[in-house]
Amino acid sequence: MSLCFLTGCHSSSEKVQVSSGRAVIHEGFNSQFIPPKNFTVWLPEGYEADQRYPVLNLHDSQMLFDAAHTWNHQEWGVDETLSQLIVSEKVEAPIVVGIWNAGPNRHSEYFPQKPFESLLPNQQDSLYQLQRPDGRPMFGCSVYSDAYLQFLVTELKPFIDEHYATLTDRSNIYIGGSSMGGLISWYALCEYPEVFGGAACLSTHWPGVFAAGGNPVPPAFLYYFQQQLPSPEEHRFYFDLGTETLDTLYPAFQHQADQILQQRGYGPSQCNSQTYQGAAHDERSWRERFDQPMLFLLGKSRD
Repeated sequence: MSLCFLTGCHSSSEKVQVSSGRAVIHEGFNSQFIPPKNFTVWLPEGYEADQRYPVLNLHDSQMLFDAAHTWNHQEWGVDETLSQLIVSEKVEAPIVVGIWNAGPNRHSEYFPQKPFESLLPNQQDSLYQLQRPDGRPMFGCSVYSDAYLQFLVTELKPFIDEHYATLTDRSNIYIGGSSMGGLISWYALCEYPEVFGGAACLSTHWPGVFAAGGNPVPPAFLYYFQQQLPSPEEHRFYFDLGTETLDTLYPAFQHQADQILQQRGYGPSQCNSQTYQGAAHDERSWRERFDQPMLFLLGKSRD
């Protein structure tokens, strides 16, 4: 597509198999803020260029549509779930923009930067020294989530609005993800409340890292969240967690976040926080409940 060539990227519909609608991969999108980025645009069945659609931005696009190409052979089933909800007329049909993660730099890209920078220098250094179980560094480089959000808001969004049939106002722009993707989603809404109207945060990784005792990260996250939470009149948050595997670390922190939302005037129509018994920290579990954040954010009866 020439429209991609003009921005230094090219597109392909060959690499992602979807059950309905159409998926187009844009590869190598040049940015002044971050390294070249891939993203996938899913267009719902019956997409018409003369209509206008809400936009759902989702992180970790590699895991959203096609289990044949994921590392664990699982996927969110975004196309299946949304298509079912659209056919049953339960949600407004959206355009989905799936942003590929940065691989070994994923942690650095998704870790909320301002809370990180509020930590003491020795605390930051300690976090940078952490390793994964396989010995790889947890952070592939310095935290750069602010630059990532600048890319989303000032480069990717204008591109999508120019080349696809989008609704561009805040009330029709959403962002979502799971685990670290949940962190960057609530952070994006707090940083850019004039851009995003709602965030879906599944299994939000409130610890930030995998260290248990003496972890300074959750208090930093929650303090920032309390200070920067935007007005409930024009914003909505969906949070959830399971009760198995990594999600067992989250209940106390999610409870604090829920309390902050309530104290700021977020009621049931502005905030939905759920616990799913027996659900684990994986794409299979997120797939099983992906309809819930979609009904909350995109549902025709939500108002």
